[in-house]
Amino acid sequence: MLAENGIPVPQGGYALTAEEAAELADRIGPSVVVKAQVHAGGRGKAGGIKLVSSVDEARLVAKELIGSTLVTHQTGPEGVPVRGLLVEEALDVERELYLGLVVDAAVGGVVVMASESGGLDIEEVADQTPEKIIRVGVDPGLGLMDYQARMIAYRLGLDAQQIRLAAEYIGHLYRMFIDNDCSLVEINPLVVTKDLRLLAADAKVNFDDDALFKHPHLSELHDSEQEEPLEVRAGKFGISYVKLNGDVGCMVNGAGLAMATMDVTDAVGASPANFLDVGGGADEEKVKEAMKILLSDPKVTRVLINIFGGILRCDIVARGLIQAAKEMPHAVRPMVVRMLGTNSEEGRKLLEDSGLDVVQVTTFAEAAEAIKVA
Repeated sequence: MLAENGIPVPQGGYALTAEEAAELADRIGPSVVVKAQVHAGGRGKAGGIKLVSSVDEARLVAKELIGSTLVTHQTGPEGVPVRGLLVEEALDVERELYLGLVVDAAVGGVVVMASESGGLDIEEVADQTPEKIIRVGVDPGLGLMDYQARMIAYRLGLDAQQIRLAAEYIGHLYRMFIDNDCSLVEINPLVVTKDLRLLAADAKVNFDDDALFKHPHLSELHDSEQEEPLEVRAGKFGISYVKLNGDVGCMVNGAGLAMATMDVTDAVGASPANFLDVGGGADEEKVKEAMKILLSDPKVTRVLINIFGGILRCDIVARGLIQAAKEMPHAVRPMVVRMLGTNSEEGRKLLEDSGLDVVQVTTFAEAAEAIKVA
């Protein structure tokens, strides 16, 4: 994407096998960098980025990385699978800079961030020496102005020729950000080489999920193997689900209610295993699938259902829960259920007659006490 938008990048290619990596090293080499392609930062410190000096070494490193699981500070202890590698020319680097664009709710638009302290641990730079981070807000009506791009480039301490190039690249990056409905574009590092080239040595791009329908070509970049399997499964049913590290499986309808439910769970010393919002228009089938996903997490030892029936009727929720329990009897956990609103009496009666291990409550306080001892 960067190359297509006029921002120079190292020579390189994508390899799915050790032989493909060796062929790329032979074409680009003799020295190349082999990079594990995973959805996480911190690859270098975790051994996912290797500098090699020969074709045979590239082949050996590729064999070690492809099919392995890479654990970084951003993946958690379970790590992520390495399916493919980026093989790039090794650069003789003089300086490492940072350049990024992000949507900032505080300013109501895009903010360009840059720093002379690029490379590893830019988060640490921002935390410990925030004065080294250049921040420039972009007016959404006017877009990035030329003078803003030149000012950012000048403050990076570049020479005259590089300032002109950097300002040009910042403009290209902003247009790429807007045209693709990005939420983050980050070049780290943006390098100055010993032969005075200025190019993006590494990059990360995040997209606004709600705008992906406008960019069908981006679906080709999707790799579900890099995602949590239960989250992928939930996405197929239109269920908002995020896996967490606790043991209380939570199901609600509405994001605000979900956050309040998680807060209540945490307040009594328990810990949510997930964020799961079935939404306002769920039917019995969707509720059933949501419950099955929740119960498929082996960490879940108890379940908290918190439903306020408006568009979503409580009897539909109850039938979905009961059906899920019938299809996964081995995975059923003790449940605390709070149902208020449309058809709540019918829903409570269905659960009462179901034979399931259910404690029914009416207030948040009762739910908190019940989940504490469930």
